[in-house]
Amino acid sequence: MSKLEFSSLYQLTMVRFRLFLREPEAIFWIFFFPILLAMGLGIAFRNRPADVLQVGATTTQLTQALAADKGLTAATMDEAEGTHELATGRILLLAIQRTDGVAYKYDDTNPDARTARLLADRAVQAAAGRHDAVRSSNELIHETGARYIDFVVPGLLGMNLMGSAMWGLGFAIVEARQKKLLKRLVASPMPKWQYLASYLISRMAMLIIEVGAFLGFARVAFGVPFRGSLAQLVLLCLLTSMAFSGLGLLVSSRARTMEAVSGLMNLVMLPMWILSGVFFSATRFPAVIQPIVRALPLTAAIDAMRGNMLQGTSLAQMMPQVGILLFWFVVPFAVSLRIFRWR
Repeated sequence: MSKLEFSSLYQLTMVRFRLFLREPEAIFWIFFFPILLAMGLGIAFRNRPADVLQVGATTTQLTQALAADKGLTAATMDEAEGTHELATGRILLLAIQRTDGVAYKYDDTNPDARTARLLADRAVQAAAGRHDAVRSSNELIHETGARYIDFVVPGLLGMNLMGSAMWGLGFAIVEARQKKLLKRLVASPMPKWQYLASYLISRMAMLIIEVGAFLGFARVAFGVPFRGSLAQLVLLCLLTSMAFSGLGLLVSSRARTMEAVSGLMNLVMLPMWILSGVFFSATRFPAVIQPIVRALPLTAAIDAMRGNMLQGTSLAQMMPQVGILLFWFVVPFAVSLRIFRWR
């Protein structure tokens, strides 16, 4: 046997790999679940032609005027029938011919109905002979990077790195504590830092497959852009995993049961799922809580990865986010070393 194989750190790290490969559920949640989630969101929010909105009109003349707009499809009906169609959601708007003009009946709390109102009035006014004072034209673009799938992939990557690091470490440590395995290790000459570091090293090694499979799928299936340095993106993923591994070690340092660590994990992760901008921008939250939102490790990770992938931002421009990730690794890991309980 080589000198490396006699190392307790090496043996502990290899044990982590073997235990992970024996858990098909963990393999699914770490490698396949984020891909399935990205596939579903990518299909649901794919680029589609502009919607054609269904409207109604009380006269044939109004129907013809509305149908002339490419964004509308119109049917003729009386006011009673149109009101019923509105109530059942079959049309978004009813144009009613009055003696003094045209009245539009619609639900102004429905965004599609408000759009239909604008299109309908434009079509009616154009049919009456109104001309635009300023000539306008459309220049349409469909650039990768501006789609929802491009926005959400870095969020899903950050969320997956958080979940796999915290759940993978937290549950494994508490399970070993429950089974009295940690108690046996106390008598060995192994330093505490080597036991905790073995979890970190095993997590870092799994990143190659975890991140590569997910980003490779996003690139091939949806053409998600990588405008920044791939080496810097790998470094950001490494820092993200280290930060959440440190949190996972801290949360599991004293927990004695799976129920306790599960509750603590949810307490730590749930605010970040909501606040950190996984599925929508974190800037939607009030300005008063923005300092808290920006200090969260998941917010920093997602902002940095979006900057790298979508805008080509350099690592030097993302030093605030890098600093936050390093803080959430160094401080929790240092505290874990002090408060870790074997029994």
